[in-house]
Amino acid sequence: MRNIKDEPNLNQKKILLRLDLNVPLSNGKITDTTRIDKILPTINFLLKNNAKIIILSHVGRPKGKVVNELSLKPVCETLKSKLNQDIKFISKNIKEVKSSDLFDTYDKRIVMLENLRFYEEEEKNDDVFAKHLASLADIYVNDAFSCSHRAHASIFEITKFIPSYAGLQLDIEINALSKITSEILRPVTCIIGGSKISSKINIIKNLISKFDNIIIVGGMANNILKYKGYEIGKSIQENNCNQIIQEIFSLSKKESCKIIYPEDVVVGKDLNGSPEVKELNNVSKNELILDIGPKTIKIINQLIEESNTILWNGPAGYFENPNFSKGSLEIAKKIVEKNNNNEIFSVAGGGDTVALLNSVGATSHFNFVSTAGGAFLEYLEGKELPGIKALN
Repeated sequence: MRNIKDEPNLNQKKILLRLDLNVPLSNGKITDTTRIDKILPTINFLLKNNAKIIILSHVGRPKGKVVNELSLKPVCETLKSKLNQDIKFISKNIKEVKSSDLFDTYDKRIVMLENLRFYEEEEKNDDVFAKHLASLADIYVNDAFSCSHRAHASIFEITKFIPSYAGLQLDIEINALSKITSEILRPVTCIIGGSKISSKINIIKNLISKFDNIIIVGGMANNILKYKGYEIGKSIQENNCNQIIQEIFSLSKKESCKIIYPEDVVVGKDLNGSPEVKELNNVSKNELILDIGPKTIKIINQLIEESNTILWNGPAGYFENPNFSKGSLEIAKKIVEKNNNNEIFSVAGGGDTVALLNSVGATSHFNFVSTAGGAFLEYLEGKELPGIKALN
């Protein structure tokens, strides 16, 4: 996979830069700029090398229709201020845009096209649409790792029609995930959360043979507690999981990987309720399990202490309510402490995990934090991502 840094001459070249600027929007305002901040080095690199940049991206799921609330215009305004650079926003129908329309003056450096998903051809991986996009530039750069699990026109098909490279951020993501899955410094521990164990079974199975410990927390852990015969009350759970859980324990025994799940929990009567620490055999039918308890935190922190590599995907509880955020915060605190002492290589990923780390200013204290959700998980599952395959 070639990195854009490998291209010897970028001077005055038109670069079609595919980014993931799918940031959270509320009433036209951006509530989290993490995805924008991460791609600034690639844009600055291209500007430094006197290239002209055509930004492609999407926001939300407009399903091939123009949805004004999902315009990229607010993103363009934020990017302008972060770069301190003028950006020409082109709202014209992309299918009618020509290369000669883009840079009307010599000093114009960056343009941004409107939301790619306003066009149904994008998600259909349409070759005519991809060929048209390619006709706008000299070089294509994919710096959208978080979209690279999608075989969409601007991610996959486009590489057939134009010289194509990885961006700086995509390269960093791939290297960080390769390091944690291939060049592991043991002992290695994975903390995995989320509500559905079935959606992460293949990831867990893929990691069992490579990791020493897999810690299952969040809603997923409720299924294990139920499987072990404990009452989980009104807690979030998934049906028909016994075979999946049996598979996990059977494979972990065979591969000598420890599976750790909560030994005590924090419950509430509802999501806004007061927290109460409970032993596993004391949970009532009218209670919700919303966090891990102090005993479990101690066990997890001890495993982090003994680890040289850590992967974290998914909070330990309902962290949106401070009453049930202690488990997640204590895990973050312990990893940060180890990381600050250069005693661990740490990678975190997934939207909720990133939101949690951002909320306590811990993001910069991890070796790598990925904003990708689906692509992050599919890479860990061992799947070949279409966007990466296309660049290769």
